[in-house]
Amino acid sequence: MVWHLTRVQDHHVADLLDAEQIWVSGDWAGRFGLTADPDNTGYGHSPAQVAAVRPESAQALIDYYEAVASRTGSFVAGLRPADLDRVVDEGWDPPVTLGVRLVSVAEDDLQHVGQAAYVRGLIKPG
Repeated sequence: MVWHLTRVQDHHVADLLDAEQIWVSGDWAGRFGLTADPDNTGYGHSPAQVAAVRPESAQALIDYYEAVASRTGSFVAGLRPADLDRVVDEGWDPPVTLGVRLVSVAEDDLQHVGQAAYVRGLIKPG
């Protein structure tokens, strides 16, 4: 769940920045046993595809999230209120604005963080 929420944030924010995803520009994919496919965000994965996401360590997951969150934070910190009304996706009716896209990313991430926390609570120590 944490890999997926980070991938979605990386994918969407890179698109908003018109920049390469951190997943693609670094050695992140290799650290997760995957290829650097920019379209692989975990959405619609089969059980076999989920099982293929194998981070080399918990730290790899933390490091990737921190790299993505840092870029997202820098991007958001530089926004002005008027920027939020810029249309970023004409493929929807109504078209999606920057503000709506950022809320969508935050909502998706928060939902998945809650799911990850729930699963973590199911794991009994020792």
